[in-house]
Amino acid sequence: MSNYDRSANARFGGVAQAGVIDQGLRAYMIGVYNYMTLGLGVTGLVAFAAFKLGVVETDSGRLTLTSFGHAIYVSPLRWLIVLSPLALVFYISARLNSMSVASARNAFLLFAGLIGLSMSALLVIYTGASIGRVFFETAAAFGALSLVGYTTRRDLSAMGSFLIMGLFGLIIASVVNIFLGSTGLQWALSVLAIGIFAGLTAWDTQSIKESYFAGDGFEMAQKKSIHGALRLYLDFINIFQALLQLTGSSRND
Repeated sequence: MSNYDRSANARFGGVAQAGVIDQGLRAYMIGVYNYMTLGLGVTGLVAFAAFKLGVVETDSGRLTLTSFGHAIYVSPLRWLIVLSPLALVFYISARLNSMSVASARNAFLLFAGLIGLSMSALLVIYTGASIGRVFFETAAAFGALSLVGYTTRRDLSAMGSFLIMGLFGLIIASVVNIFLGSTGLQWALSVLAIGIFAGLTAWDTQSIKESYFAGDGFEMAQKKSIHGALRLYLDFINIFQALLQLTGSSRND
């Protein structure tokens, strides 16, 4: 009887523990997606504000740059705007463990704002309607891919390593094309970027899920959520930009 009681307690105790872990994991992932959504919101607001400050629409419907627009889109300052988010994301990844939660959150939001300032140029190039359409297409694709990464039982780590190597190749080719200015190569790179970041979305989601540990304190869990949000945010932004380059409608068309 005693053996029966112990086995029963162990069984029901295990079920209860699994339930606690499941609830904790769910809350953790919701935190990741909430931070990511907040970052996207900051990016969108900054991009729209910078666009409104940077251009003036004439009676003929053409856009002309203001002094602010000239500074962020034409002057050498634009390179600082483009490159500073890259430096900041390396800083966040390297210093995350030593930063406070508030500092990590503020750094992430600053990063999202800088990306928004850089991406405001897309509002000058593409129509608002095509940007909105591509955003919802990206959101639908991202949601499906992230769901696959969350629910699959297949280990995606090998695929992730392969995709990371592909990402480095994509970055190198993109830098080369800055000097070449080849539209054909840019089209191919956009297609490749969609494939790479689609795979990374699933892999990152699985990796973030597996990083959850029920014994983490509040501060560590929050830091992990912010870092996970940063990874998924980058996947979303890169898919969005690649899709926009492929299917977006130019204002000049």
